[in-house]
Parts: sequence; C-alpha cells; structure tokens
Amino acid sequence: MDITLLEKERERLVREIAQLGDMRSGSLSERFLPCSKSPCVCDDPKHPGHGPIYSYSRLVGKKTKIRNYKPGPILDKLRKELATYKRFRELTRELIEVNTQLCEARETEKAESVPEEVKKKLQKRSVKNSRRK
Repeated sequence: MDITLLEKERERLVREIAQLGDMRSGSLSERFLPCSKSPCVCDDPKHPGHGPIYSYSRLVGKKTKIRNYKPGPILDKLRKELATYKRFRELTRELIEVNTQLCEARETEKAESVPEEVKKKLQKRSVKNSRRK
C-alpha cells in the first residue's frame, strides 16, 4: 500500500480513538440468585432465582473486583462504557497493523533507494562476518 494512504489511515484511526469518550475495561454478566428464605418461590429447584442482577467485574492488580448493578440508567451507562472500550481495543489493533505496514513500506522504500554498489559491499561484509563465527 502507498505510504501516504497508510499515513492518512493512521491519522483517521488516531482521530477516532481521541473521540471515543468514557470507557471501562471488564465484563458484565447477568445472574439470578435464590434469596434462601424458605417460604419464597426461589426455594423450588426449578426456579431460576431472583433477578436479574448484573455483575460488573474487572481486574485490579491481581484481584478481581465485582460490583452489582440493578437495571436502570447507571447500568445503561456502564454498558456503553464497556462497548466503547471494546471499540477502543479494535481500533488500537487496527492502528498497530497500519503502523506495521507503514514501517515495512518505509523499509522497502529505503532499501530500494540504496545504490547497488553499497548493497554489494554490505553483502560482502555479511558473508565475511558469517564465516568468522
């Protein structure tokens, strides 16, 4: 790919990353729990339990931190922040890939600009150095 196109793509990705906004890493799971009160319907083994209760977990240091949420605007905001973080990860993967292609294209461009005489001298040196080992 052309170097100028790769640079434009990199700039686009950086701009998009800069505009993402609030994000959080972690995961969200939906749970149903029994309340363990004997006259309750959740006492029945076929009953899924009370809920849903949403558990947000994330790794802090070497420990997992868990916080429970009930349905509502705070949970909706958390879902958006988790989705934004997922988009951030996708964009950074793309950015790394574009940067890798850009670096390789620049290497190729530099290698092509080296005169043939210099290339021959470098090859002779590398052959001599490999024989010494």
